Amino acid sequence: MSLMTNNPPVSTIDDVLDQLTDIIDRSHRRKSRLGFFSALYRRVTIAVKQGIADGRFEDGERMAQLDVRFANRYLEAYHAYFTGHRPTESWRVAFEAAARPKYIILQHLLLGINAHINLDLGIAAAQTAPGDSLPALENDFNAINKILASLVDEVQDEIASVSPAIKWLDRTGGRTDEEIVNFSMQVARREAWNFAQHLALLNKTQQADAIKQRDRETVAIARLVTDPGWLAKIGLWLVRRRESQDVPQIIDVLSAD
Repeated sequence: MSLMTNNPPVSTIDDVLDQLTDIIDRSHRRKSRLGFFSALYRRVTIAVKQGIADGRFEDGERMAQLDVRFANRYLEAYHAYFTGHRPTESWRVAFEAAARPKYIILQHLLLGINAHINLDLGIAAAQTAPGDSLPALENDFNAINKILASLVDEVQDEIASVSPAIKWLDRTGGRTDEEIVNFSMQVARREAWNFAQHLALLNKTQQADAIKQRDRETVAIARLVTDPGWLAKIGLWLVRRRESQDVPQIIDVLSAD
């Protein structure tokens, strides 16, 4: 595979940012749509790092640990896929979609959000605060929602700059890009917390089974993103006709700090 790479798990937020930057740069050079989600994710990571520095969390050190564990889920899936190994099915679907130009920018972002939040986040939370310690994480877990909401406000204008017809989605029975991304993140994060609570009650064998089942459910959601109803497809067709196909430019726009 053309984006082959082999990196070990990271241990700090700065390491996360370095690896995300590498993925973004590699995607930029190879005109790969994989750079869309990684660019957005890097901005989220920067925002969380700043939130920790600003004291916005009850336990900044624990939040940093969660951020790193969470990121490693994505990084390990990425490196597995591009070194001939098999990642979770949720990530496989997202990675394979990146090679298909028929999907609009928003669909690529939603596929990454789906795999990373619906599957990975609950696992990372349960690992960071296992068992009875999980409830103490809830306030900080929820505090990230405000950071994400403010970031989505910025990103939606940037998406519109390279996808000027994106607002047509709401005219065909859907939501605007801002509402879709924000709603998807909020609902997915709530479900991720519920999943973390479920995992906290299980032993390791049961957790492995629960994660496999969750992966299957997350793939089903991904299929709704890639193959929505006919009314949504009309909107997507209109959007795609006017959307930029300049992948490096789109990555640059989504990477803006």
